[in-house]
Amino acid sequence: MKLQKRERQARLSSLLEENPLLTDGDLAEHFGVSVQTIRLDRMEKGIPELRERLKDVAVRSLDDVKSLPIDEVIGDIIDIELDKRAVSVFDVTRDHVFQRNGIARGHHLFAQANSLAVAVIDDELALTAKSSLNFIKPVRAGERVVAKAAVRPGERPRRTIVEVISTVGDEPVFTGTFEMYRTHESGKEGQS
Repeated sequence: MKLQKRERQARLSSLLEENPLLTDGDLAEHFGVSVQTIRLDRMEKGIPELRERLKDVAVRSLDDVKSLPIDEVIGDIIDIELDKRAVSVFDVTRDHVFQRNGIARGHHLFAQANSLAVAVIDDELALTAKSSLNFIKPVRAGERVVAKAAVRPGERPRRTIVEVISTVGDEPVFTGTFEMYRTHESGKEGQS
């Protein structure tokens, strides 16, 4: 049974507060209505389109980043807790794929994951010392890659391990383990 307009709009607002990554198509499918209905609901509620929501979330998240400037991050960081975890999204366009087969060039997936690994480090300087990568499934133009980073201590002083899993929908497409060099030991910034 379809919801009444007011109830649908209220639930729409709640859903987007929980997950700003939902597309109009995702929402239309969830509520069993047309994409146009969702767009009208968003407009009536003053909810911006996906790109604007992502920019807003990214700007709020990047206030915490210390290790690199915003223009050096590949993708949009939408959630970050320094030295713990982070999430970024990257929309693959025709500019990111090989012309002959439409598959995204691997360096774009690596760049998203690596810049996320740098950004999540709570230090003024973080550099990739070593990485181990696994490209699992091809990514194509029009797909959104969501990279999630998890931080754990390294085995050596001033080293931190960042594990990144990138997905399209629920499907893993890339994994990377990054050994990061940092200026200060984790949790001891400002000390020598």
